[in-house]
Amino acid sequence: MKTALVIGSSGLIGSHLLNLLLESSHYDKVVTFVKRDTGIKHPKLTQHIIDFDKPETYKELVVGDDLFCTIGTTIKKAGSQNAFRKVDFEYPSKFAAFALLNKVKHYLIISSLGADAKSGNFYLKTKGEIQDFLKDCNFESVSVLQPSLLLGNRTEFRLGEKVGAFFMKTLSFLFLGNLKKYKPIESKTVAKALLKIAQTNNKGFKLYESDTIQEIGN
Repeated sequence: MKTALVIGSSGLIGSHLLNLLLESSHYDKVVTFVKRDTGIKHPKLTQHIIDFDKPETYKELVVGDDLFCTIGTTIKKAGSQNAFRKVDFEYPSKFAAFALLNKVKHYLIISSLGADAKSGNFYLKTKGEIQDFLKDCNFESVSVLQPSLLLGNRTEFRLGEKVGAFFMKTLSFLFLGNLKKYKPIESKTVAKALLKIAQTNNKGFKLYESDTIQEIGN
């Protein structure tokens, strides 16, 4: 039996993942790191309410087997590029450093299709930089999932995402062959894939693009 660690458990993918982990026979303990009390109660669940900007206060708490990072924001919601980078690079990298110190074996993270540290798009550039950072870390396993446009009900409304999802869903029959990876994907499918990938014995650094995530999560 294993201990799962989760950051981003209240988000679109993270909320699905948390439910799956609590139901899973693979884990007897699930530890979440949150900004405020979520009100979720479960015998397997330990919830740490932390200040993400005070890493020294939670350094010793990042202890377990598999660390799932589903944290993420948008530049619009964050308010600036610096604030966005803090959530999508600094927090995941800080947890990675602590996880390494505490001998966590597997780091699993949600990135984005097209993530590339050399990209001219700040969002994709930042996602690429955290991928490269994790690739250089000495984890036994690193799994990076790169989903396409996510489908599901967010707690906050994102108009552009809703419009994009509508058109991409409508035209999804056109996404064939090499375009399959660009089809929109359900957030619950991504969460299921995360859980399944965590149970594999793949060693080293591995990327999963959206069409592969779809196959695993079905």
